[in-house]
Amino acid sequence: MKQALNGVRVLDFTQVMAGPFCAMLLGDQGADVIKIEPPEGDATRRMGQSQGKESTGFWAVNRNKRGMVLNLKDPRAQAIARALATTADILVENYRPGVLDSFGLGYEALSQLNPRLIYASISGFGATGPYAQRGGFDLVAQGMSGIMSITGEAERPPVKCGIPVTDLGAGLFALQAILSAYIYRLQTGEGQFIDTSLFEAGVALSIWESTEYFTTGQPPQPMGSAHRMSAPYQAIRCADGYITLGAANQRTWERFALVIGAPELTERPEYKANSDRVQHRQQLEHDIEAITVAKPRTYWLALLEEAGVPCGPIQNYAEVFADPHAQARGLAQEMDHPVGGRIRVLGPAVKLSKTPSQLSRRSPLFGEHTAEILQELGYTGADIRELAEGGAVILGER
Repeated sequence: MKQALNGVRVLDFTQVMAGPFCAMLLGDQGADVIKIEPPEGDATRRMGQSQGKESTGFWAVNRNKRGMVLNLKDPRAQAIARALATTADILVENYRPGVLDSFGLGYEALSQLNPRLIYASISGFGATGPYAQRGGFDLVAQGMSGIMSITGEAERPPVKCGIPVTDLGAGLFALQAILSAYIYRLQTGEGQFIDTSLFEAGVALSIWESTEYFTTGQPPQPMGSAHRMSAPYQAIRCADGYITLGAANQRTWERFALVIGAPELTERPEYKANSDRVQHRQQLEHDIEAITVAKPRTYWLALLEEAGVPCGPIQNYAEVFADPHAQARGLAQEMDHPVGGRIRVLGPAVKLSKTPSQLSRRSPLFGEHTAEILQELGYTGADIRELAEGGAVILGER
């Protein structure tokens, strides 16, 4: 089936999460993604659950890629990387700024060889500024970007967001920039350099929080599950646990009050308008839960859904992937893996009607396609054996 990025070649010089996630999404759209690992391998190969020599963490963000191993400290491997760059449309890397430059593989050097190259750099703090040389870790970026200051409950120890949101956010911002640069290249024939970071992703995602600070001059505080600009919009306690409630506008608020049998709440001055409810959020939560704790979650969910009030259960991941809607949307799919057997992986989150995402290739074994890719560059079998024996490349099992 035709895919949007068929014929596009991507060099993936990335490890762990942000960069591999970005490159994987390009592969999902049909790009030929070549993942280039160092001799010690992507650090993710040693994370998560282990299946023999393979890591399920590595499988999660490296599907739809071919894999090769280059020792970039070796000039012969650097020459291979430069040769690959002349054939590539896009390069994604997440080394610390300057590392690939030291190997002659920075943007300035490679753009001289391939002016059409789109070169995307994802780092902890970006290529410029006083923190440019700091390492990139999601936990650190969540703390420094403000995310941890507004996550969790007030007057409790700081907690991070449960998912690596700055890693994934940086990968998504890089993807958006790459596709924008690709469209620009279609128009002009020119490539360009893209620079983004985990820190900037964390700050850029603070839509409501930065707005509150810009408006009031006061740093936003953590609010648990509540929304800082709408109420009631949070987790609500029932007899057997919690549900989420999204009565975020006047119409749904009035409908909600009617459903729980307390229409008089809408007439109280402190709950009249959304701004009033936000100001008196804690009292509002108390008054609502005084009613909802009397019945179980299923009771309230059925009534609220029937009345058109946004709500939902709070599900763990076993419940998520058993959910009929998640199944209907293909959010868990299966692939064959030579080590793991039949494995489950996340399915694409975006559906395209004419060029759908496809899971056509499982994650590569370590160095699996090194010889294949070198042959495509014109290296002979004898050349490849000599490179492997000299330590410039590693040949994996096929």
